[in-house]
Amino acid sequence: MGVKERREREKLETRERILDAARELFMAEGYEGVSMRKIADKVEYSPTAIYVHFQDKDQLFREICHEDFRRLAQSLIGLAQIADPVERLKKIAPAYVEFGRKHPNHYRTMFMTPHLPILELDPVLEGKGNPEEDAYEFLRATVEEAIKAGAFRDEFNDPDLVAQTLWAGVHGVISLQIAKSEDNWVPWRPLKKRVEVMIDTQLHGLLRGK
Repeated sequence: MGVKERREREKLETRERILDAARELFMAEGYEGVSMRKIADKVEYSPTAIYVHFQDKDQLFREICHEDFRRLAQSLIGLAQIADPVERLKKIAPAYVEFGRKHPNHYRTMFMTPHLPILELDPVLEGKGNPEEDAYEFLRATVEEAIKAGAFRDEFNDPDLVAQTLWAGVHGVISLQIAKSEDNWVPWRPLKKRVEVMIDTQLHGLLRGK
């Protein structure tokens, strides 16, 4: 590996360390409670070194969100090869939950902390509407395909409503897993089984009778 390639790799590794540290701090202390200095202290860099990679806290937070949403979308896109949209929906649910299980800090930042105005006011949300970068669009497009194929009952003809209902179900499963999996007060059943029952019961209510 040449000097240029090594420096580029080191730069990327440093950037990832900063993102990981910032993600943990935002989750623990909230957006307003985190400063660039706190992030620098956590990774043992000078604030000046942080600014080499990110111009300010807003840009850093945006990049965390954009990167995490891309990562989620990329974990699902391989399911596009499943021709039957209903079968694809059955696979999306466990894949989504598995992403949350493997990346709990990412998931908390994405879906278990309040959205901030700095994200809502972005003139261009990176990847929005592209199924390869936007997991919601991938889910919505699959639902729309199932509707057009006549798989759902007539009253379920709004792809956004159906997609958001299915999303709520899987979000409930993985958010409870992340927040309460160590809680012995509840006799938790295996995560895989909870996902299967959730998606099967949801689809049972949506699909046409055989």
